[in-house]
Amino acid sequence: MSAWFRWGCGGTNHIGRIGGVSPFLRKVRTASGATAVQVVEKKHGQRRILEHLGSAHSEAELAALVEIGIQKLNSGQDRLDLGADDQGSPKAAGAVVRGSASRLLVDVVRRSWDRLGFGIVDDEAFFQLVLARLVEPTSKLDSLRVIGELGLPVPHRNTFNKALRRCADKAYRQHISKACFDHVWTGAGGDISLLLYDVTTLYFEAEKEDDLRKSGYSKERRVDPQILVGLLVDRTGFPLEIACFEGSKAETLTILPVVQAFQERHQVADMVVVADAGMLSAKNLQDIDEAQLRFIVGSRTTKAPHDLVKHFHWHGNNFTDGQIIDTITLKRWKSDPEVLKSRSEPVWDPEEHANAWRAIWSYSEKRAARDRYTLNQQRNKAIGIIEDGKQTRKTRFVKTSGTTLTFDEATYQRAEALVGLKGYVTNITATVMPAAEVISSYHDLWHVEQSFRMSKHDLAARPIYHRTRDAIEAHLTIVFAALAIARDLQARTGWSVRKLIQTLRPLRHVTIQINGQTIEAAPGIPTDVQEILKRAGH
Repeated sequence: MSAWFRWGCGGTNHIGRIGGVSPFLRKVRTASGATAVQVVEKKHGQRRILEHLGSAHSEAELAALVEIGIQKLNSGQDRLDLGADDQGSPKAAGAVVRGSASRLLVDVVRRSWDRLGFGIVDDEAFFQLVLARLVEPTSKLDSLRVIGELGLPVPHRNTFNKALRRCADKAYRQHISKACFDHVWTGAGGDISLLLYDVTTLYFEAEKEDDLRKSGYSKERRVDPQILVGLLVDRTGFPLEIACFEGSKAETLTILPVVQAFQERHQVADMVVVADAGMLSAKNLQDIDEAQLRFIVGSRTTKAPHDLVKHFHWHGNNFTDGQIIDTITLKRWKSDPEVLKSRSEPVWDPEEHANAWRAIWSYSEKRAARDRYTLNQQRNKAIGIIEDGKQTRKTRFVKTSGTTLTFDEATYQRAEALVGLKGYVTNITATVMPAAEVISSYHDLWHVEQSFRMSKHDLAARPIYHRTRDAIEAHLTIVFAALAIARDLQARTGWSVRKLIQTLRPLRHVTIQINGQTIEAAPGIPTDVQEILKRAGH
């Protein structure tokens, strides 16, 4: 028994021998834009359709129909048993795609959900809201479409509304936070000794302010009502605590409430909190210290001349690549001529230097080159504004005297003398943490910054369309849970959550009814994706 079949796709033909006739598969573009798959026979130069297998509207459905066709051609029949109508023509099989689902993607997310202990929130609608936030961040109403496209039963919109209300009423945030803490505590050997903190703003497309949504300082110069969001993560960027504050609140006033809430919830005492220079204020650091917390924060470069007064006096502007200077920074600067009598830097002691914190400064040639480039760009911009004679807003190195604009050479020279320097302030003694470890710990801050980028971009946490505080808090809880799952999957697979979703979402299981039978067709999984699924715990 020998016949030929072939499948032509994109100019590539796959040929195999079946029987004495030569049926083959053919794809045809239909008027609706779908792709019809047919079993065709060619005899004596005439092409005859033996069976219409169905029409595909996606690559997954097309692959399933092709697989069915190949199975039929491989069945070993001399002729396909299609029957005949009254005119002797073969009957169409009437293959119908009954459904398709991104089961692999949903399963990977659900396994992460369970692995993190989020099953304590026994609420399928809430899980689906988190799932939709991960897969295709959109509005609450449009999340119904996303859930449907994933192949899950689509709930009524009121189901999602009720889930948001349950989120507040049943304290889902606390349960999720506790699960995140337990995950880090057990999975990382209890390493919560160093936590990273940062603040961002989320804006609303709303015209009026209220008690929570207020206009305030925005790094993006937006004037929309906003809220402040504080995020506490471990040293890998895995989220542990999230909180929101009024949009007009000072960033420096957010860190202590978040950290203390974390301490109280989990009964944690000994830990180091790392934050950027935005948290550096005299009162803020004093309050953190009085709360018996250890901190590492970035210092402002403008403080270098005061902190490094000994170095500049004895060595001028000479620094070596990688040089670290461990000294002190006064809480309130005051001139002391006695300080220059010795070359050695003071070793910070909390009792001896009650009016100071420990300060560490490092110098990098690479950073110096980058700083010089930035300064040169700022200088060119300032000179251009001066030559044009118009200044729309305050620009660095431009001095204004009435209507006269001049270049601030003295300020530029001071800035140039400080290129390459980076400072850190802490209340941890050198005997507990060496300077190099302080610097290394601070540089872990990029993990929390990355988590914020993931929240804002991959999870589209903004803009927010909710109005009430409970709904806004529920939205942040969904983003918080989605971020934890994204971090978990990224750590396990080495892929970003965006790449993972873009890869798994098109791999769909298809259900096809043909000749009165229901056939389940699984997607073909590339070798590299099989390895990723294995790492993800599938």
